[in-house]
Amino acid sequence: MRKLKENLLKSLIYLSAFFTVSMLVVIVGYIFIKGIGGINLSFLTSNYSANGSGGILPMIVTTLYTVILSIAIATPIGILSAIYLQEYAKKGKLVNAIRFATESLAGIPSIIYGLFGGIFFVVVLNLKYSILSGALTVAIIILPVIIRTTEEALKTVPDGYREASLALGSTKFQTLYKVVLPSAIPGILSGVILSVGRVIGESAAILLTAGTVAQMPGGIFDSARNLTVHAYLLTKEKGDIASAASIGIVLIFIVLLLNTVAKAIAKKLNKANY
Repeated sequence: MRKLKENLLKSLIYLSAFFTVSMLVVIVGYIFIKGIGGINLSFLTSNYSANGSGGILPMIVTTLYTVILSIAIATPIGILSAIYLQEYAKKGKLVNAIRFATESLAGIPSIIYGLFGGIFFVVVLNLKYSILSGALTVAIIILPVIIRTTEEALKTVPDGYREASLALGSTKFQTLYKVVLPSAIPGILSGVILSVGRVIGESAAILLTAGTVAQMPGGIFDSARNLTVHAYLLTKEKGDIASAASIGIVLIFIVLLLNTVAKAIAKKLNKANY
């Protein structure tokens, strides 16, 4: 009976894994089949044209602007918040309130963030529809992910590391800076990688804060559309599924490229630490 249960559990595990991989293959395969024919050098390097003959270079630039800005804003705040919660804060009402707020932020739909960003950043702060407004809004969206993953990464560092460092005469800050954080870097970067994917895939918040201008942005204070917003508008207004699928392929490659770069950085930092 026990062996039967183990075999049944293994079968369910393998079936679940097969189903997950199959869905990934089907989704990515469908996107590639639909969109691979539309990808060429002109599509990737030329400006957008309303007649449908242009490319997506302005949207690629806007997407990269948004990723770099939002990660640069959210990462320090998220890491420092996690360090406070894990290393310095004493358990109590304040810590519970902060954790509750973090979990609540993670569960709010992105359209709500977009409405907030549209009111606060675009109108109140008078940043208008701009890449900066979009990046600030998306930075708030990814903040809970970075906080939670950094907390978990800090928890994985053995207490013996901290105790040994303190026993050798290091201060708590020196222990944190030279021992704890370097050991937690792989986990922290995992959270950043997850956040990059969230930023690239965001459309609702960007639509309400960065606008839909399809021209090459001159800077972060210009209105522009990213790749996901462009794919949405092509599908909604023109029914151009093929071009939207081509944009999907570009998005996949951008995510893979950024993930590869992040993992390479993590590998180098690990080598430097040991």
